[in-house]
Amino acid sequence: MESLGEVLKQWPVGNKMSDKARQLQEELLVHPLVVKLRAKYPELSEDVIRLNLNRVYQYTKEHGNCSNCPGLDRCPNDFEGHYTMLSSESQGGVTQLVDRKVPCKKFIAHQSEQQIRSRVRSFYVDELALSRGYSAEEIMFKDLDRLKSAQHVMGYIDQTKQEGLQTRGLYLGGKFGTGKTFLMCYMLYELAKAGYSGVIVYVPEFVEDLKSMFQEPQKLKETVELMKSTDLLVFDDIGAENLNPWVRDHVMGTILNYRMNRKPTFYTSNHDLDMLEKHFSFTSKDGDELHKGQRLMDRIRPFVDYVLVSGENKRGK
Repeated sequence: MESLGEVLKQWPVGNKMSDKARQLQEELLVHPLVVKLRAKYPELSEDVIRLNLNRVYQYTKEHGNCSNCPGLDRCPNDFEGHYTMLSSESQGGVTQLVDRKVPCKKFIAHQSEQQIRSRVRSFYVDELALSRGYSAEEIMFKDLDRLKSAQHVMGYIDQTKQEGLQTRGLYLGGKFGTGKTFLMCYMLYELAKAGYSGVIVYVPEFVEDLKSMFQEPQKLKETVELMKSTDLLVFDDIGAENLNPWVRDHVMGTILNYRMNRKPTFYTSNHDLDMLEKHFSFTSKDGDELHKGQRLMDRIRPFVDYVLVSGENKRGK
C-alpha cells in the first residue's frame, strides 16, 4: 500500500506538485468516508484531518480496495485481510486521530474455517474428503437412494447439537462407493463447527502402520490416547483390514473399551454387524477365536445404530 508521501513523490517538483498536493488534500476532505468520519466525531477539525493526511489517505485507499475485493489471497492492503479504521480520541484536551487494523469478513471467515478444520484429524483418509466443502442439499439430494441414511446422519448431528455429545454412535453399512465415508466426513465437519473434536481412521492402512509402531511404543501410546480421548472417532472401512490378534485385542479392544459408555464411535463397512463379528473371530495367526471376536463386538454392537447406506457406486464419477 503506497503512502500519501509516495504518491506526491510521483508528481513533478515545483508549483505543480504543490497544486497537486493541495488538490489531493481537498479531495480527501470531501471524500464520503471522511465526511462520514467527521459526522461521527464532530470534534475532528479540518486542521486535525490535514495533520493526518497520510492516515486518511490510507483509510480511503484500503476501503476502496475492500469495495473491489480481489479475494483474500490477493489482498492489496498492507496487512492481508485487514483494513484501516479511524477514530478520534482526546488526550489532555487535544483531539487526535487514531488508526487501527481491523480484520475483514473474508479473513474472519477464513480463520473460523481453519479453526473448524483443526478440530478434525485424519489417519490415512484422503484429505480431499475433509478439505472440500459440504452442503446439506448435496448430502440429501445428490443420490435419492441414499436419502434415508443421510436423514439419519443429519438427525444425529442435530441431536448432538441440541443435547450434547452422545454415547452411542452410528454404523454405516453398505456396498462399495455409496458415500459412507462422505457422510461421516460431513458429520465430523458439522460437529466441528459446534466445537467437537474428531478423528477419522482408514482402518486397513492404520492396521498395517501399527505393525511398525510396535517398535515405537511412545508413538503408539500417543496414537491410542488420541483415539481414546477425541469426542468423535470414525473407523472407516472396518472389516477390510488384515487383522492380527495384537491389533484386535490390545489396540482396538483398548480404544473401544475406554470409549464405550463415554464417547461415540462410528464405523463404515461393507460388512453388516454379523459379518464383522466373523471377521474379528478369525486371524491368519491363530485361526478361529470366536470368543475374542464376540468380545470385541460386545464393545461395538450395543453402542451403535446400524444404518444401511444404499445407492449407486460413485467412485470414479
